[in-house]
Amino acid sequence: MGIHVDDETRERVRAAFAEVERADFLPDEVRHLADADRPVMIGWDATNSQPSTVARMLELLAVRPGDRVLDVGSGSGWTTALLAHLAGPDGTVIGVERVPELVEFGRGRLSTADIDARIEQATTGMLGLPASAPFDRILVSADFGRVPDALIDQLADGGRMVAPVSGAMTVTDVRDGRVRRRHDAGLYSFVPLRED
Repeated sequence: MGIHVDDETRERVRAAFAEVERADFLPDEVRHLADADRPVMIGWDATNSQPSTVARMLELLAVRPGDRVLDVGSGSGWTTALLAHLAGPDGTVIGVERVPELVEFGRGRLSTADIDARIEQATTGMLGLPASAPFDRILVSADFGRVPDALIDQLADGGRMVAPVSGAMTVTDVRDGRVRRRHDAGLYSFVPLRED
């Protein structure tokens, strides 16, 4: 059994997918693969994740209008754009990406799509953006092999992080200083999360 997601959250995620075209966030040479429900290589050993996987992660994340959201491993900017749609005009969405070429690519695509979100260059040896914390929601699109405690420290009270951990989609909630972890059904394959 997977983690329960309410109908309103599912509908909001569907609406975000309808609004934000995956093709707009793929390099020209692979745009024809936008409708395929599979990961697409976008260069620099990075992938644009499988749409059904992204949808499930966003359902689990349950972003609310006005949330401050961190997108770790923003890649081409697609998940950052989806998160911006979910957080709405009163929200703040910041992507962080370690590959300089992808930072520029993602920034360009967000600008072209007129989406109010930004992507920052990751700092070597640092996970997330602690200087901009706390965040209400953190999405991690790479597998760290263990729960990334440095990111949990960047969650606000009442915050939630969704991250693949050794293939299991893991939901981490922080409330009243207590950390609760749950695993969704199924196994997932992601590129490893790197700090270098």
